[in-house]
Amino acid sequence: MSRLALRIPLSALAVLGVLAMAIILPTAFGAPTPAPAPVRKALAQTEHVQGAPGRTMVLSKVTVPPGASLAVHHHLGTQISRVVSGTLTYTVRRGQAELFEGESDAEPRLVRDITAGETAKIGAGQWLVEQPSDIHQAANRGSDPVVIYLATLLQDGAPPSTPVQLSQRGAPASPAGSGAAR
Repeated sequence: MSRLALRIPLSALAVLGVLAMAIILPTAFGAPTPAPAPVRKALAQTEHVQGAPGRTMVLSKVTVPPGASLAVHHHLGTQISRVVSGTLTYTVRRGQAELFEGESDAEPRLVRDITAGETAKIGAGQWLVEQPSDIHQAANRGSDPVVIYLATLLQDGAPPSTPVQLSQRGAPASPAGSGAAR
């Protein structure tokens, strides 16, 4: 067999090897992969809330995969959120959120008030009451998804959450935007 006849298949094999290495090596050496993102699903809502004109009541389910974070934000209305599985790491940046456990119709127990600068681990069966002035963030630092059910009384037309940029001291850098956050 001639050298030329061997050179063409070997060259093609070398090119394929280089392409395979270019695909495999970045992940093998820990190239960054995109961070997982929380997923929000609106389950029900109504704009006809008696006694609360100009408000929309929204029921949502949020799933926070392991390693995912929810950016610093607040809600343009009161929100109640109940963790049904997993453990959520929750930090208040400004304001105060109330953490409860137990069924709300059977004398729930106030676990604690989470105040600005404090972080709490919120497990299944625990729930938070957040006011529009409460600026907070959260993350799933565990290995299982965190599932949360939310009931929110929003201003009509408001997004589920509003991102907030904080200055170095923890105060809003500018008025909160109106874009939808997780």
